[in-house]
Amino acid sequence: MLTSRSRATVGSALAAALVLGGCGAEVESDDAKASGKVTVKRCGEPVEYTVPERAVAYEGGSADKLFALGLTEHVYGYVMPPANPPVSESPWASEYAKVKMLSDDLLNKEVVVEAKSDFVVAGWNSGFKNERGITPEILDTLGIQSFMHTESCFNYPGFPEKVTPFEALYTDLERLGKIFRVEERATEVVDDLRKRVKEVEAKAPKGDPVPVFLYDSGTDQPFTAGNQVPPNDIIEKAGGKNVFDGLDERWTQVSWESVAEAEPEVVVILDYGDMPAQKKIDFLKKSPHTKGLPAVKKDNFFILDYNEGISGPRNIDGLEKFAAYLRELKG
Repeated sequence: MLTSRSRATVGSALAAALVLGGCGAEVESDDAKASGKVTVKRCGEPVEYTVPERAVAYEGGSADKLFALGLTEHVYGYVMPPANPPVSESPWASEYAKVKMLSDDLLNKEVVVEAKSDFVVAGWNSGFKNERGITPEILDTLGIQSFMHTESCFNYPGFPEKVTPFEALYTDLERLGKIFRVEERATEVVDDLRKRVKEVEAKAPKGDPVPVFLYDSGTDQPFTAGNQVPPNDIIEKAGGKNVFDGLDERWTQVSWESVAEAEPEVVVILDYGDMPAQKKIDFLKKSPHTKGLPAVKKDNFFILDYNEGISGPRNIDGLEKFAAYLRELKG
């Protein structure tokens, strides 16, 4: 999946997250660290960890999870491909400013080794990838610890793990809390996120859920969200129905014919990459495959920021915004 530049604004929920995330977490003392390692799952694989001191995060979702737990002092830097939204738009912008930007390219072994990192956080295929020569197994041989987003473990070779997207987010925060010995902080953050989700669900429109199509990219064939990525939970918990929620996939390619058959009433545009959201909307309005869709004819478009669509605390901000949009749409 490519990355994006978003024009989404930082709402009140994000501002609240900034207040929470800016507080430093109390990490165990040196004596406690010396007492031994802690075993935490990396996807389905139990792995022993020591408390990291020079963490490297790949993309916003990884860094946001660490910053939300108050772990800025343990983050050495981040790798952020150029099409990502600028970190200045993040609710943790002040935390990004305290660490180093190591690269504006894809994650690779060289940048991690050069940083003398002892811990790397990324997703499977979106960060760690055999073809790029950086995987947890390779880093293990170098003595560098690694952690993968549970959401991305769906197709991780050897140790797959299948969890619904929001539960995967909570799982990551809890596991990272255990690795860094800040379990109480992790519990507070997760409890707050769960509370916000429940509040959205309680206000969801009644009746049949609105059919929603997420448009990621693609002109010959559209790229969209299956049921293993955060937008599926965002749509569902807001009161809609992802028209491709029957696909047991993460980000996947479908046909325009299947989109037309689904007759979506709303199109969610994932705003990222070299094609801004408005250009995607313009394409859908002109394409013979989509210009007749109910959502397109009614101009029912919702723009989802990239970092609200990939696994990270901002998923819940995206949920709250989309839920408000659906409530207004249904009156």
